[in-house]
Amino acid sequence: MQIEMTIKGLMVDPITNMPIVILRDKEGHRVLPIWVGVFEANAIALQIENVTTPRPMTHDLLKNVIADLRARIDKIVVSDLKENTFFALIYLNVGGEVMAIDARPSDAIALALRARAPIFVEEKVIDHARTVDIAPEKGETERLQKWLESLDPEDLGKYKM
Repeated sequence: MQIEMTIKGLMVDPITNMPIVILRDKEGHRVLPIWVGVFEANAIALQIENVTTPRPMTHDLLKNVIADLRARIDKIVVSDLKENTFFALIYLNVGGEVMAIDARPSDAIALALRARAPIFVEEKVIDHARTVDIAPEKGETERLQKWLESLDPEDLGKYKM
C-alpha cells in the first residue's frame, strides 16, 4: 500500500552533516527521513522557499521537457529500500499511458515539488526504515529534532542515496 506524504522539512544530520529530507504522512503519525546530497537538498529547498532562479535548474529543465512532450507527472513513489539505498519511481502520464521511470528519491521529490505532484511512499519502505510514530501536537518540530538527534550514530549513517 502506498502512503501519501508531504515534506515536513529539511534538516542536517548532526553526525554526518548531510541533509535529510523529512517526509510525513497527512495524519502526522509516520515520518520517513531520507538522507540526500547537498545539491539535491538545495534543489528541494529552492522550491520549498519559492526561490526563482534566473535560468532553469536541472529539475526545472526536466519538468519543462516533460510538459513540452505533452506528458504530466502523476505522482512519485519512494518504492524500495535495498542495502541502505532508497529507490523511487516517477509516474508519467504520456497520452493516457502511464510510465514508471526509475529515479533517486531526492530527484523525484525535487521534480514532484515543481510539478505539484503528490509524493507517496510504499508502506514496506516505512516499515523497513523503522520510522517512529509522531502525533501531531504542539512542539512537534522540537520532538522531531530531538528524535533525530537521539538516533544512534549507526542509525544515522545507515541510510544513503
